[in-house]
Amino acid sequence: MTEDLHALQRRLAAFAAARRWEPYHTPKNLAVALSVEASELLEIFQWLTPEQAAGVMEDPDSAHRVRDEAADVLAYLLQFCEVLGVDVLEALSAKIDRNELRFPLPGAGD
Repeated sequence: MTEDLHALQRRLAAFAAARRWEPYHTPKNLAVALSVEASELLEIFQWLTPEQAAGVMEDPDSAHRVRDEAADVLAYLLQFCEVLGVDVLEALSAKIDRNELRFPLPGAGD
């Protein structure tokens, strides 16, 4: 069974605490690490055609890399949100609400 978001945040915090990494887990450092990991995910797709990119999960080696880099991105995002006290699911829900108002469906309100 998949752990919930808060349980994963607690595991990440415990992992960092056990290694005494908290002094390094500043908002700036976590944002930088998040950007680096997102770039590593992007690197997998850098020179692929759209068709190749769509099939990246068919190759076990590239699928493994995608899963690992996606996990790294999520881990750093969760740690970043934990440090700053951001409820990422609440923030996402609010952002979707704003986007629905900002980008109404075509023909809506006519």
